[in-house]
Amino acid sequence: MNESKWLNQSEQQAWLTYVTASTLLNRVLDQQLRTDAGLSHVQYGILARLAAAPDGSMRMLALAETLAVTKSGLTYQIVQLEKEGLVSRGACATDDRGVIATITPLGMELMRRAAPGHVSLVRELVIDALTPQQLDVLAEGFAEIQRRIVERKM
Repeated sequence: MNESKWLNQSEQQAWLTYVTASTLLNRVLDQQLRTDAGLSHVQYGILARLAAAPDGSMRMLALAETLAVTKSGLTYQIVQLEKEGLVSRGACATDDRGVIATITPLGMELMRRAAPGHVSLVRELVIDALTPQQLDVLAEGFAEIQRRIVERKM
């Protein structure tokens, strides 16, 4: 059996600080979006990805992968957004099994109203809190973490 290499004090402090900051950041962003737009942070992420996609549409499988959520979790969120008239679903023209999610004009309007407050809070709490060098290191570090996680799944 492979013995675990325990975290030293500095590593443990970095890990615990990350976990706490990440949890707090997601909570604050979620609260802001619910108050300002009636959306959860996850729902905002879905709408933002669709709004940025060509024709405002993406295959559900690609959307789930982009958001790092399960297919069933995404389907639940899409159903909620569909009930509000913010997205629609349709069959994929090139694959009978595929489903396409599309942001509606109402969804685009909600994004236009929600994005400024969200971006402002992200800027305040993350972007402006770091120097450009710290931001570069953070981006590089999280890109490596993401790469390792994706590689591990295969």
